[in-house]
Amino acid sequence: MSTSIIVFAIVSALAVFAIAAVVVGREARRLDAVAPRVVYEIDQAVEFVSESLPENTQARLTSTEVRALLLGHLNWMSERDLMPRDVIDRRQSIDTPVVADETALAAYLLSESVARGVDVLDDVDVVFVLDAHNAYLAAIGAVGPQADSL
Repeated sequence: MSTSIIVFAIVSALAVFAIAAVVVGREARRLDAVAPRVVYEIDQAVEFVSESLPENTQARLTSTEVRALLLGHLNWMSERDLMPRDVIDRRQSIDTPVVADETALAAYLLSESVARGVDVLDDVDVVFVLDAHNAYLAAIGAVGPQADSL
C-alpha cells in the first residue's frame, strides 16, 4: 500500500468522525431544549386515581364517575390555557409561573359534577380526586414544581 492511500484513509476516517460528532452534538442540544412529550391516557389516569383514593371515596365513586371528574378537571385546565393546543415538539417557554387555586378548582369541579351527572355524596371526595389526579399529572411529567409560598 502506498503512503498516499494510508494518509487518505486516515483523513477520511477523521472527517467522518468530525461530521458525526457535529451532527450528534447538534441533535443532543436540540433535544435538550425541547420539552419531553407527555402522553396523557384517560384510562390510565382513571386507574391511577381510583387506586389512589381512600377506601371510603372508592366505595362512593365508580370509575365512570372518576372519569367524568377527570374530564371536568381537564376542561378546567383547557379553559385556562394550561393544556397545549397541538402536539408538536417545541422549546420550553415558561416565562411566568402558573398557580392553580385548589379551592376554586374544587368548587368548579363540584358544579361540573352536577352538570356531568356525578352524584358526589361527600365534597371531600372531589378534593381526593383532584389530589390523586394532580399526582398522576406529576408522575407523567405534565406539571412543573410547586410554587414557592408568598
